[in-house]
Amino acid sequence: MTTNYQAAEAELSTLRDFLRWTTSRFEEARLFFGHGNNDAFNEATQLVLHSLKLPVTELPEIFLDARLCSAEKQILLNLVKRRVEERVPVPYLTREAWFAGLPFYVDERVLIPRSPFAELIESQFLPWLLNVEGVERILDMCTGSACIAIALAMAFEGAEVDAVDISEEALAVAQINKNKHLLGDELTIIQSDLWSELERSRQYDLIVSNPPYVGDFEMASLPAEYHHEPVDALQAEDNGLALVEQIIIGAAKFLTPHGLLFVEVGNSDLAVDERWPETHFLWLELEQGGHGIFMLTHKQCVEFASVHS
Repeated sequence: MTTNYQAAEAELSTLRDFLRWTTSRFEEARLFFGHGNNDAFNEATQLVLHSLKLPVTELPEIFLDARLCSAEKQILLNLVKRRVEERVPVPYLTREAWFAGLPFYVDERVLIPRSPFAELIESQFLPWLLNVEGVERILDMCTGSACIAIALAMAFEGAEVDAVDISEEALAVAQINKNKHLLGDELTIIQSDLWSELERSRQYDLIVSNPPYVGDFEMASLPAEYHHEPVDALQAEDNGLALVEQIIIGAAKFLTPHGLLFVEVGNSDLAVDERWPETHFLWLELEQGGHGIFMLTHKQCVEFASVHS
């Protein structure tokens, strides 16, 4: 069915009208919801409220019957059209995504935040991280927008957090978010090809990484929405495992003796176990959903590196 946007502009009037109509159009278009929302209504609510400069964290009932002016209708309908016809994810349309309860600037230079790391950060990695107060340095490898690094800096007050990425464009977005959240010396942004530019003297109590881990077959089958994201931030060679091995080997050198490594590999979890059966990866069970995050101790990383370096 072809959407008549001119008719919608003429016939729709209130916020309630546009929420209902946008939800219907999203359902009709069979969009994929995987970038912060899990259904058409929540996706429509986020897009409509953001376009009207209203708070997106709560649907304001007081405004439901307020009428939109002509300019507001045109802006909103253009966004809906791009979401439906081009399959552009809503966070790229609004330039905003939420992670661990915090808002972040995003654009096509970075992945849209959606990692299950949010749950771990909010719980300060308990029960695995036993001495939370003793965490002095944290590394976020493959930081992208720095959403994980910034959430870590918020959760571990007093700790120094390094946010590392190879992409100069991604780090420009990371800097925007650092400024947005008024962070200073507690967060350091570093351009590096994994470990190459890191000072060997820096030791970390906690290393987290959400690297590119999507293999060729999975990449080809992803919904259209994902193909708006930077390929280099999603896809990795060697069935998605190319960077994972290097991250574990490097962690052996950069973790403190009691430090922990957490790496997200998503649907490559089975491939990880098959590739390195001698390593006992601890796969975390998450209450809020999501999967594919493993934990290794410093000792395990050293043992891994001794075999695979």
